[in-house]
Amino acid sequence: MVEIQLNGERRQLASALLADLIAELNLSQQAIAVAVNRQIIPKSRWAEHHLRVDDKVDVVRAIGGG
Repeated sequence: MVEIQLNGERRQLASALLADLIAELNLSQQAIAVAVNRQIIPKSRWAEHHLRVDDKVDVVRAIGGG
């Protein structure tokens, strides 16, 4: 188990892969940006990025408008 902070709240994960977290949140098909410890992680690297204990993960949804 890995415990992280997700958008400011503690969360325990069974898998440390960022892609698994995104899938667990049902956001795989959404337009989102993900930062880990204030560093943007490109979508192309989600499947290989391993989260560590106490990582701070921020997930932001893109909202269109004008």
